[in-house]
Amino acid sequence: MDKDKVAEILVEIGTLLELKGENPFKTRAYANGARTIEGLNEPLQKIVAEKRLGEIKGIGAALEQKITELVETGKLKYYDELKASIPPGLLEMLEISGLGPKKIQAMNKQLGIDSIAKLEEACQAGKVAELDGFGEKTQANILEGIALKRTYASKHRLSDAWLAAEPLLEILRSQPDVIRCSTAGSLRRFKEVIGDIDLLASSKNAAAVIEFFVSQTGIVKVLAKGETKASVILEGGIQCDLRVVSDAEFPFALAYFTGSKEHNIVMRQRAIQRGLRLNEYGLFKSKEETRDAKLLVPCKTEEDIFAKLDLAFVPPELREDHGEFSAAEKNELPKLIEWSDLKGALHNHSNWSDGHDTLEEIAEFMDGLGLEYWAITDHSKASFQANGLDAARLRKQILEIKELNEKFAEEGRAFRLLTGSEVDILKDRLDLDDDVLAELEVVVASLHVPSSSEVENTKRLIRAAENPFVHMLGHLTGRLLLEREPYPINIHAVIDACAATGTWIELNCNPYRLDLDWRHWPYAKSKGVKCVINPDAHRNAHAGFLRLGAGVARKGWLEKTDVINALPLKILLKQLQRTGVKMAT
Repeated sequence: MDKDKVAEILVEIGTLLELKGENPFKTRAYANGARTIEGLNEPLQKIVAEKRLGEIKGIGAALEQKITELVETGKLKYYDELKASIPPGLLEMLEISGLGPKKIQAMNKQLGIDSIAKLEEACQAGKVAELDGFGEKTQANILEGIALKRTYASKHRLSDAWLAAEPLLEILRSQPDVIRCSTAGSLRRFKEVIGDIDLLASSKNAAAVIEFFVSQTGIVKVLAKGETKASVILEGGIQCDLRVVSDAEFPFALAYFTGSKEHNIVMRQRAIQRGLRLNEYGLFKSKEETRDAKLLVPCKTEEDIFAKLDLAFVPPELREDHGEFSAAEKNELPKLIEWSDLKGALHNHSNWSDGHDTLEEIAEFMDGLGLEYWAITDHSKASFQANGLDAARLRKQILEIKELNEKFAEEGRAFRLLTGSEVDILKDRLDLDDDVLAELEVVVASLHVPSSSEVENTKRLIRAAENPFVHMLGHLTGRLLLEREPYPINIHAVIDACAATGTWIELNCNPYRLDLDWRHWPYAKSKGVKCVINPDAHRNAHAGFLRLGAGVARKGWLEKTDVINALPLKILLKQLQRTGVKMAT
């Protein structure tokens, strides 16, 4: 077990102990231990094997024993027993946005609440508001959190779905009876939130493929199994459906099950207008619904289907009936960005604020990925909970980045770290003065503490966009998918302001954000506003979010020329220059 997974379990143990009302010093010891493990500069397995774990400050005998057991066996008896000792309803309450272990423990102790149903009942009766440290506002927030959880009960983030689907696809490709296979549905269309995973395969022996599929590890439950279709529940609770068709049917089934429903309706209408019938089984020379193979119009690929309907091929991400048909008729579909077009990222964090990796670790890792640059934009001082940097610390970081870049240059390496800040947008100003911002190569302005007023939030964002030293606005709407709704903002007004000032807008590709939403990018593009696809990385592995961001950018109709961090370093540096007046981009 690696250090990140060990740290995750230690944090969870601390949370579980808090739920039980244990001594705060004991619960904090696990959180502190997790931070220590995350900050190690050498492999945890090596430290454990050499029995040096106990020499590390903050790791006492009890923690040493538990961490060793996790590393050597991949399990921890203490953790399993602790989890089993807590009512499942209390663990489920942790999933309610804004509800932490202390409040859950207090409600359990004082009101006997041990399930979401009892919690909702107590809130509706006004009992929770009467508890010390709660009040009417907290009670209302809990009810809102319960409603959100219920709304999103069967929904899953795009990233979770991809992590579950890709190994299954690889396994299916290895099955000798499988000819072709693919994802379908909203996952293939890169929707930010999906219901379930749709997989499609072609084969001459469907039953064997189905049997192979349902026997895979990672399947918690088989819901249904037939000759050509199976439905299962995967670890993590996502439902996955596999359909197996003949290879002749595959392109038609893939187009049909990819959707969207609205897109498919237009496709069928176009077929009817041409004296044809289109369904999941084929494209037929018929005025009636049919599966008659004699009437089939041969199509080996989806591209062939679109061509038969007088359309250029529409990439799956664009199939939402949001203008793709008009563009495909005129052969004016954009050449969508590829994730391999990205040369780096301009919004990321290090261990100077709330990130997990040192500047040198980040530089080595990103250079190893073949990227050209990586901006360090740690939080500004107002984000005290994230160990935000004041001007003095920021200037020290600038010097350290400069020294690191000089070291890389001496070694003949072209990679470069860029200096920067994610500066908070406060009520009446930015969190850092202009003279400090002027010293930075990259400035991201983000709204972290919004108002409940759309007018106020919009005004603050526009003011930030008008600052000559701000390059881009970060995670514009502040949404957290399946957890927090977007802040109230007049998005078109902010986009218009960015168009007027030459300010870029971030597509924050952290899987919880994917913000700005893909639906708004065509408008931003029409106004000439450039996109920056940023992972908002807090650890090196988060560089992988760039692939997710490129997929969402494609869904927003964006091309390579629309995305700032598709620029090579030399051109990017020119775009980043500021002389007190923003340059048009």
